[in-house]
Amino acid sequence: MRILGIDPGLQRTGFAVLDVDGPRLRYVASGTISTLEAPRGELPLRLKLIFEGVGEVMRRYEPQAASVEIVFVNVNPQSTLLLGQARGAAMAALVAGGLPVAEYTALQMKKAVVGHGLATKAQIQQMVQRLLVLPQLPGKDAADALGLAITHAHAGASLAALSRVTPLARRAHAQYKRGRSY
Repeated sequence: MRILGIDPGLQRTGFAVLDVDGPRLRYVASGTISTLEAPRGELPLRLKLIFEGVGEVMRRYEPQAASVEIVFVNVNPQSTLLLGQARGAAMAALVAGGLPVAEYTALQMKKAVVGHGLATKAQIQQMVQRLLVLPQLPGKDAADALGLAITHAHAGASLAALSRVTPLARRAHAQYKRGRSY
Protein backbone atom coordinates (compact mmCIF):
# COMPACT_ATOMS: atom_id res chain seq x y z
CA MET A 1 0.00 0.00 0.00
CA ARG A 2 1.18 3.54 -0.69
CA ILE A 3 0.48 6.10 2.07
CA LEU A 4 0.55 9.89 1.80
CA GLY A 5 1.28 11.75 5.04
CA ILE A 6 0.31 15.43 5.34
CA ASP A 7 1.55 17.87 7.99
CA PRO A 8 -0.64 20.94 7.36
CA GLY A 9 0.72 24.45 7.66
CA LEU A 10 -0.28 27.79 6.21
CA GLN A 11 3.25 28.70 5.06
CA ARG A 12 4.62 25.18 4.52
CA THR A 13 2.61 21.98 4.29
CA GLY A 14 4.78 18.89 4.63
CA PHE A 15 4.07 15.81 2.55
CA ALA A 16 5.55 12.32 2.50
CA VAL A 17 4.92 9.17 0.50
CA LEU A 18 5.79 5.69 1.78
CA ASP A 19 5.27 2.22 0.36
CA VAL A 20 4.21 -0.32 2.97
CA ASP A 21 4.61 -4.06 2.55
CA GLY A 22 3.67 -5.74 5.82
CA PRO A 23 6.14 -4.46 8.42
CA ARG A 24 8.52 -3.07 5.75
CA LEU A 25 8.48 0.64 4.98
CA ARG A 26 10.06 2.10 1.85
CA TYR A 27 10.63 5.82 1.37
CA VAL A 28 9.25 7.15 -1.92
CA ALA A 29 9.25 10.95 -1.62
CA SER A 30 8.84 13.88 0.76
CA GLY A 31 8.92 17.64 0.69
CA THR A 32 6.92 20.77 1.34
CA ILE A 33 4.20 22.70 -0.42
CA SER A 34 5.15 26.33 0.11
CA THR A 35 2.76 29.28 0.05
CA LEU A 36 5.45 31.85 0.80
CA GLU A 37 5.25 33.18 -2.77
CA ALA A 38 1.71 34.44 -2.06
CA PRO A 39 1.35 37.87 -0.41
CA ARG A 40 0.98 37.57 3.37
CA GLY A 41 -2.63 38.81 3.54
CA GLU A 42 -3.89 36.59 0.71
CA LEU A 43 -5.43 33.70 2.67
CA PRO A 44 -7.65 32.43 -0.19
CA LEU A 45 -4.64 32.26 -2.53
CA ARG A 46 -2.59 30.38 0.06
CA LEU A 47 -5.40 27.87 0.58
CA LYS A 48 -5.65 27.40 -3.19
CA LEU A 49 -1.90 26.71 -3.37
CA ILE A 50 -2.23 24.06 -0.63
CA PHE A 51 -5.24 22.44 -2.33
CA GLU A 52 -3.52 22.36 -5.72
CA GLY A 53 -0.19 21.22 -4.24
CA VAL A 54 -1.76 18.26 -2.43
CA GLY A 55 -3.65 17.40 -5.62
CA GLU A 56 -0.41 17.45 -7.61
CA VAL A 57 1.33 15.17 -5.09
CA MET A 58 -1.60 12.73 -5.30
CA ARG A 59 -1.51 12.67 -9.12
CA ARG A 60 2.25 12.17 -9.18
CA TYR A 61 2.55 9.41 -6.57
CA GLU A 62 -0.92 7.78 -6.65
CA PRO A 63 -1.30 6.89 -2.95
CA GLN A 64 -4.07 4.56 -1.73
CA ALA A 65 -4.49 6.17 1.72
CA ALA A 66 -3.67 9.40 3.51
CA SER A 67 -2.95 10.46 7.08
CA VAL A 68 -3.24 14.02 8.35
CA GLU A 69 -2.30 15.64 11.64
CA ILE A 70 -5.17 16.77 13.85
CA VAL A 71 -4.83 20.42 14.83
CA PHE A 72 -5.13 21.30 18.50
CA VAL A 73 -5.85 24.66 20.06
CA ASN A 74 -2.74 26.80 20.39
CA VAL A 75 -2.16 29.75 22.69
CA ASN A 76 -3.10 32.12 19.85
CA PRO A 77 -6.67 31.43 18.66
CA GLN A 78 -6.08 33.28 15.37
CA SER A 79 -3.15 31.00 14.53
CA THR A 80 -5.29 27.97 15.33
CA LEU A 81 -8.03 29.17 12.97
CA LEU A 82 -5.55 29.80 10.16
CA LEU A 83 -3.91 26.41 10.65
CA GLY A 84 -7.34 24.78 10.66
CA GLN A 85 -8.11 26.38 7.31
CA ALA A 86 -4.84 25.09 5.84
CA ARG A 87 -5.69 21.63 7.17
CA GLY A 88 -9.15 21.91 5.63
CA ALA A 89 -7.70 22.79 2.22
CA ALA A 90 -5.38 19.77 2.37
CA MET A 91 -8.16 17.43 3.52
CA ALA A 92 -10.54 18.73 0.84
CA ALA A 93 -7.93 17.91 -1.82
CA LEU A 94 -7.45 14.40 -0.39
CA VAL A 95 -11.18 13.70 -0.27
CA ALA A 96 -11.70 15.21 -3.75
CA GLY A 97 -9.03 12.78 -4.97
CA GLY A 98 -10.96 9.86 -3.49
CA LEU A 99 -8.49 8.94 -0.75
CA PRO A 100 -9.53 7.54 2.63
CA VAL A 101 -8.15 9.90 5.28
CA ALA A 102 -6.94 8.86 8.74
CA GLU A 103 -6.27 11.49 11.39
CA TYR A 104 -3.65 11.37 14.14
CA THR A 105 -2.61 13.83 16.82
CA ALA A 106 0.97 15.04 17.12
CA LEU A 107 1.14 13.09 20.39
CA GLN A 108 0.09 9.84 18.68
CA MET A 109 2.63 10.38 15.91
CA LYS A 110 5.45 11.15 18.35
CA LYS A 111 4.66 8.06 20.43
CA ALA A 112 4.54 5.86 17.32
CA VAL A 113 7.80 7.17 15.86
CA VAL A 114 9.99 8.18 18.81
CA GLY A 115 8.37 6.31 21.68
CA HIS A 116 7.20 9.24 23.80
CA GLY A 117 4.81 12.12 23.26
CA LEU A 118 7.19 14.89 24.28
CA ALA A 119 9.66 14.30 21.44
CA THR A 120 11.25 17.33 19.83
CA LYS A 121 11.30 18.09 16.10
CA ALA A 122 14.97 17.08 16.01
CA GLN A 123 14.20 13.71 17.62
CA ILE A 124 11.44 13.08 15.08
CA GLN A 125 13.81 13.94 12.24
CA GLN A 126 16.49 11.58 13.57
CA MET A 127 14.11 8.64 14.15
CA VAL A 128 12.49 9.04 10.72
CA GLN A 129 15.96 9.07 9.17
CA ARG A 130 16.86 5.85 11.04
CA LEU A 131 13.57 4.03 10.41
CA LEU A 132 13.61 4.76 6.67
CA VAL A 133 17.41 4.56 6.26
CA LEU A 134 17.60 8.03 4.69
CA PRO A 135 20.99 9.47 3.69
CA GLN A 136 20.28 12.76 5.49
CA LEU A 137 17.84 14.35 7.89
CA PRO A 138 14.52 15.29 6.29
CA GLY A 139 13.23 18.84 6.80
CA LYS A 140 11.04 19.47 9.86
CA ASP A 141 7.73 19.60 7.97
CA ALA A 142 8.62 16.61 5.79
CA ALA A 143 9.76 14.65 8.88
CA ASP A 144 6.39 15.24 10.55
CA ALA A 145 4.61 14.11 7.38
CA LEU A 146 6.83 11.00 7.24
CA GLY A 147 6.00 10.37 10.90
CA LEU A 148 2.28 10.56 10.13
CA ALA A 149 2.67 8.09 7.26
CA ILE A 150 4.68 5.73 9.51
CA THR A 151 2.01 6.03 12.21
CA HIS A 152 -0.70 5.10 9.74
CA ALA A 153 1.37 2.23 8.36
CA HIS A 154 1.52 0.71 11.84
CA ALA A 155 -1.82 1.77 13.35
CA GLY A 156 -3.94 1.65 10.19
CA ALA A 157 -3.72 -2.13 9.79
CA SER A 158 -4.61 -2.67 13.46
CA LEU A 159 -7.58 -0.31 13.29
CA ALA A 160 -8.81 -1.98 10.08
CA ALA A 161 -8.58 -5.41 11.71
CA LEU A 162 -10.49 -4.17 14.76
CA SER A 163 -13.22 -2.64 12.61
CA ARG A 164 -13.75 -5.98 10.87
CA VAL A 165 -14.31 -7.70 14.23
CA THR A 166 -16.32 -5.03 16.07
CA PRO A 167 -17.98 -1.89 14.82
CA LEU A 168 -15.87 1.11 15.75
CA ALA A 169 -17.61 4.39 16.38
CA ARG A 170 -15.59 7.10 14.69
CA ARG A 171 -14.90 9.93 17.09
CA ALA A 172 -15.54 13.11 15.19
CA HIS A 173 -13.32 15.56 17.04
CA ALA A 174 -12.16 16.06 20.56
CA GLN A 175 -13.91 18.64 22.69
CA TYR A 176 -11.76 21.29 24.26
CA LYS A 177 -11.92 22.85 27.68
CA ARG A 178 -9.16 25.15 28.88
CA GLY A 179 -6.71 23.83 26.29
CA ARG A 180 -7.30 20.15 27.08
CA SER A 181 -9.09 17.60 24.94
CA TYR A 182 -11.75 15.30 26.35
